Amino acid sequence: MSRSGDSRNPSLIVGVLASCGLVVSFMQTLVVPLIPAFPRLLDTTATNASWVVTVTLLAAAVVTPVSGRLGDLYGKRRVVVGSLVLLILGSVLCALTSSLALMIVGRALQGLAMGIVALGISIMRDEIPPERVGGAVSLMSATLGVGGALALPIAALVAENLDWHVLFWGSSALGACCLALILFVVPESPVRSPAPFDYLGTLGLAAGLICLLLPIVKGGEWGWGSGTTLGLGGASVVLLLGWGWYQLRRRDPLVDLRVSARRPVLFTNLASILVGFALYAMFLSFPQLLQAPTATGYGLGLTMLVAGLCLMPNGLVMMLLSPVSARLTTRFGARSTLMIGSAVIALGYVFALFLLDNAFELIAASVIIGAGVGIAYAAMPSLIMGAVPVSETGAANGLNSLMRSVGTSTSSAVMSTMLANMTITVGVVTAPSLTGFRATFVVAGVAALAGIGFTALVPKTRKETGELVAA
Repeated sequence: MSRSGDSRNPSLIVGVLASCGLVVSFMQTLVVPLIPAFPRLLDTTATNASWVVTVTLLAAAVVTPVSGRLGDLYGKRRVVVGSLVLLILGSVLCALTSSLALMIVGRALQGLAMGIVALGISIMRDEIPPERVGGAVSLMSATLGVGGALALPIAALVAENLDWHVLFWGSSALGACCLALILFVVPESPVRSPAPFDYLGTLGLAAGLICLLLPIVKGGEWGWGSGTTLGLGGASVVLLLGWGWYQLRRRDPLVDLRVSARRPVLFTNLASILVGFALYAMFLSFPQLLQAPTATGYGLGLTMLVAGLCLMPNGLVMMLLSPVSARLTTRFGARSTLMIGSAVIALGYVFALFLLDNAFELIAASVIIGAGVGIAYAAMPSLIMGAVPVSETGAANGLNSLMRSVGTSTSSAVMSTMLANMTITVGVVTAPSLTGFRATFVVAGVAALAGIGFTALVPKTRKETGELVAA
């Protein structure tokens, strides 16, 4: 395979791509500290304001496998450039408006850049010397969790001290810097898969995912038994089954389901859903615990900024452990490394279940969970890329990133519903109960353990058994 990047600085290419991954992942939690204020800032209801978050999750989920396939067909660097342009446009639009409708459009454009992480992983496989691919991929994959963790305190700092539009001016500036670095540093990958783009498959996948994820994300507001929730859920089943039937009969499908059904790919993707679920459970529950009033008997009464700073070590640990994950993968194989990461996540939730009396204990729990996520996220692309043709790495990594998004979206719905239905009232304030938080920790820990179970079904490699086990 040609590696046009051999004449360039591999470390610089990796650094630029990882920086882009951090920036687009940053968009996931950029507005989380502003959620309580959005009804006032955008002159709307809390239900309508929630679309500022929801639309980004939906756009990211839909675009990730599509951008991966576009990269395989027309050039991964070219699609990264286009994604960053969309990010900049969306950020500028959000920075210039206080209209809910325009804010939703801008946040959707920001979400459309999320495919950069999967594309960056594929570029690394194409451009980086083989002996450095493991560490590079681990670093890039870890940015999915790191960006979200780092965004919380930064966004809280801006929200408490500056006009909230500054957040979006800052994200547009970061996007512009990434665009310039990509254009000047990262070469275009020579690996292509010449074929016509599957427009009908893209439309079918987008419709199916929207119908699937909307009731997951909004079911708590609409009612899980409402006609809208059940209708969209049923429509998603019909659309995705029809889409799958069409993909299996198309010569050049958007997603090669036969490859995706191989045991290494299938069970890695199922494990990815559960690890994404466990990660987002922490992002949703820990800030509420830290900020809950002390009158609840468990809350620590911290400010939004301090709570965000408490979670910052979580993101830093994810980043620092990416090379450790690469060494574990080299030593024991990606399958064993993913199982180790999932086990560490479960251990973190066990720690949180019994030790949450002060901020230091919660920080320790978040660090343990972050360590597990960093190890697990970094191992997933290695399992995927080892099981698919080189010409399909973009689409395959995009599908894997989609599975993580499904996990985070499902976690948001499940955890929000649990906390909303297990509450206590202190004076005039209603807050989640301590039992509710502990229940979310149990569910998240069980999800991580189930991830170990799915990973165990991935065939072992020669590194792990001395012989190749057939898929």
